[in-house]
This record gives sequence, C-alpha cells and structure tokens, in this order.
Amino acid sequence: MRLERAFFARPAPVVAPELLGCRLTHGGVTVRLTEVEAYTGEGTDPGSHAYRGRTPRTEVMFGMAGHLYVYFSYGMHWCANVVCGDEGSAAAVLLRAGEVVEGHDVAAARRAGVRPRDWARGPARLTSTLAIDRSHDGADVCDGGAVRFEPPAEAVDRARIRTGPRVGVSGPGGDGTAYPYRFWLDGEPSVSAYRPGVTRRRTR
Repeated sequence: MRLERAFFARPAPVVAPELLGCRLTHGGVTVRLTEVEAYTGEGTDPGSHAYRGRTPRTEVMFGMAGHLYVYFSYGMHWCANVVCGDEGSAAAVLLRAGEVVEGHDVAAARRAGVRPRDWARGPARLTSTLAIDRSHDGADVCDGGAVRFEPPAEAVDRARIRTGPRVGVSGPGGDGTAYPYRFWLDGEPSVSAYRPGVTRRRTR
C-alpha cells in the first residue's frame, strides 16, 4: 500500500517522525527509513534551501506535496527530500538514513566494499543505494511511478523515536538546538553519526 498524498500534505515536523519505519523503494532496492530531518521552508527555517525564496533549483519545493526534491551536495553527492505541507510552503523532509530490507544483492553490487550497515547510512549513501539522482528531482511518489513509499511492515515503537538538532546545520546560538527537527530510531546501526553545524563568521 503506497503512502497517499494526504500523508505528505502536512507540516514537515509532523510528517518526519511518521516516516520512520516506512519503506522507500527504487531501483530494485527497498530501504526501511531510520533517520530523517524536517525543513520548514521560506522565511521560517534558515537551514532550508528555500529560506530566501523561490529559485530554479528549489522550484519543486514550492509545489505539491509528495514530490522529490533532489540536490547535489558538496559537488559530490545526491541527497533526496520529499516535499511536504501546502503548496507554496517549500517544506520538505530530508531522507537521511535507512536499512536495506529488500534487494540486498543489488545494494551489495552498487555499494561494493561497503559493509551492509553502511549501505544507506547517510543521505548520500541512501540515494546511491537506491540509484536516485538528479533525474528524479520532481518525481511524484504518489502516482504509481518508480519511486514509492509504503507504510512500515511492522508497527514502530514510538518510544524509540528520538529528536535533536539536524546534522551539520547551525541556527540561532550557533548550535542548531532551536530547530530540533532531526528524528531517528534509537538503537538502529544505520543511523548516521551526528555532526554539529559550524557557524561561519563573515570576514572583511
């Protein structure tokens, strides 16, 4: 059963923890999500790509919920988000990490030399394992296409959900604690390591 658009058409901090345990499938591999981050969008979240408004790069974030926003990070890696909320809000959830639960042979071939716990441990590794790249920017995950989200195969113990500052994202005060929008399942080996944001000082 595919997640419907109404699931995503809610505030990103609400959608994010409910994505934990959900299954994301593409390219012959299925990953059970264990870590995500919410971004609330234009004018509300300095960590969001859409904070300063609409650009050609972020256009998809201002559209309908249930589409992928895929961007290139540090000139090396693809990262995937799913758009949330109302049209125009530019909210999204970054898919940070997961555990491969189907398509192990395919994942092993794509991630040769990497131990299984690290196949999708981090947003760039997750997209690499699922073969998601720029060509999937704007993909509709609710229309029966190649990328799909499904509810958890087993009920998630909500007591295992943890929340805290996002990885590598600073904020007021410089430590990111004003935006506790990272959500993960406690005790999961596939959850990525936490790295605090660094506040860059403007030089003259």
